[in-house]
Amino acid sequence: MIFHLAEWLGFPGALNVVRYLTFRSGAALMTALLIGLLIGPRFIAWLRANQGKGQPIREDGPASHLITKKGTPTMGGLKILISMTVATLLWMEWDKPFVWAALFVTLGFGAIGFLDDYNKVMKRSTAGVSGKMRLLAEFLVAGIAVYYVSRFSGTSLYFPFLKDFGLDLGLFYVAFGALVIVGAGNAVNLTDGLDGLATMPVIIAAMTYGAIAYLVGNAVFAGYLGVHFVPGAGELIVFVGALVGACLAFLWYNAPPAAVFMGDTGSLALGGAIGTIAVITNHELVLVIVGGLFVLEAVSVIVQVASFKMTGKRVFRMAPIHHHFEQLGWPESTVVIRFWIISIVLALTGLATLKLR
Repeated sequence: MIFHLAEWLGFPGALNVVRYLTFRSGAALMTALLIGLLIGPRFIAWLRANQGKGQPIREDGPASHLITKKGTPTMGGLKILISMTVATLLWMEWDKPFVWAALFVTLGFGAIGFLDDYNKVMKRSTAGVSGKMRLLAEFLVAGIAVYYVSRFSGTSLYFPFLKDFGLDLGLFYVAFGALVIVGAGNAVNLTDGLDGLATMPVIIAAMTYGAIAYLVGNAVFAGYLGVHFVPGAGELIVFVGALVGACLAFLWYNAPPAAVFMGDTGSLALGGAIGTIAVITNHELVLVIVGGLFVLEAVSVIVQVASFKMTGKRVFRMAPIHHHFEQLGWPESTVVIRFWIISIVLALTGLATLKLR
């Protein structure tokens, strides 16, 4: 909105800076951060007033959580979505299709997560919406988005370490891209189990993919690095800036002891956003590295369930894996900070793949 207003005025004087992606990305970050901080107290108070006993706590989870996290309201992801969406719409170029696709998935996954959270709170149960219905809705949203962006970014799968080499998947790319987005959404959802655990790794992964989007959206940088050039992808850094600002504002209230949980409303939406950017930038496979922490959390659940069904034995003391370390005696803050460190290392490793070609 602001870009087009400045454009209509001819970018006079100080408004000339609006031309630059980096400025608008920073402005989106600050806008989302300020909105999130300002609405935070009243929003949390509203959640407390309408949720009664707060988010239901898993009885099969760590026993300490039944005491320390009891009564904490959920659906804090709504605050993230509000501040992120407003900031994005204010600072983006409205004729860029990739940002609209990212918003569509983020808000779509957020709506699915909201229905899940709402059912949990109303029924005072940790069950929520049935898994099959939720996955069906997620694949529908993701499939529509991938089909749309593939018209602009192509249907080829590009491989890390290989110079601009792509394998055209044709229509199968829609299914593959949807799987990436849905997998990312649910992996972040599984990671969201401790105060601040998911938020900072999401920020780190988003900033990493923001850098990738900027590079692949610039013909000069893409040519120098030997990566596939995706015209218009650079505009995604405005969306990433808004996402990071919204997450920072949420983290202010989610820092231990958390005043609010993001719930599935936030975790599904944020994971879907990162997965969508990975698809748009044609760096889907790099997501396994950059989002390695989320992959580890998801794999730990799969391994635990498979092992118990086949052998009757558990590999971990508790899954997802962050609970395993809690059961080993690690304080919650220790688990969270060490997982943040792992996320930073993985993000830097993922960025390194851009030049190792």
